[in-house]
Amino acid sequence: MTNDSPFEKLRVTRREGLAMTDTQILQPEWYAVHVKSRHEFQVTERLVMKEVEVFLPKVERVRKWKDRKKLVAFPLFPGYVFVHTTREAKNLLNVLKIRGVVRLICTLPGIPDPIPDEQINSLIKLVENRKELDPYPYLNEGQRVVIRSGPLTGVEGILVEKLDKHLLVLSVDVLRQGVALTISASDVEKV
Repeated sequence: MTNDSPFEKLRVTRREGLAMTDTQILQPEWYAVHVKSRHEFQVTERLVMKEVEVFLPKVERVRKWKDRKKLVAFPLFPGYVFVHTTREAKNLLNVLKIRGVVRLICTLPGIPDPIPDEQINSLIKLVENRKELDPYPYLNEGQRVVIRSGPLTGVEGILVEKLDKHLLVLSVDVLRQGVALTISASDVEKV
């Protein structure tokens, strides 16, 4: 008997396919990690101690107190850090075991979503450039939004235009009219 049976070829092809997939999985990729509130810096330090490559985009802002002003570093994306590791279970578990880590960001349960290298590299360049960066909610014109802080908390409206701040048109159904107001980007979120 020869080993040229169609079943043997199928087994070899499957093995080769698995080998290719294994090599693709072993390539390090960037992943977003959700951390406890205000734990970004501590989690970053702990990951560095475990020799995990980590990126925490920071911005510096002047904070005023009654008696002084000080330049303070804040996370650009509060509640998140980025890790560069392989999708191997032991490496992902190594990240998840860090005190302060909540979860890896996944679309499908248990399968973390890799972030393209180009996006992380662009983010690194932006942060290194030290221009004034402001976290900006990912909103599109025409979306319904709700105000989350300030005297207008809970009011819903439609995002008309993005400027330095959001311009919302809030409709008042009874009067069949609308009003426009300028509001800070950090005070609104998508409905």
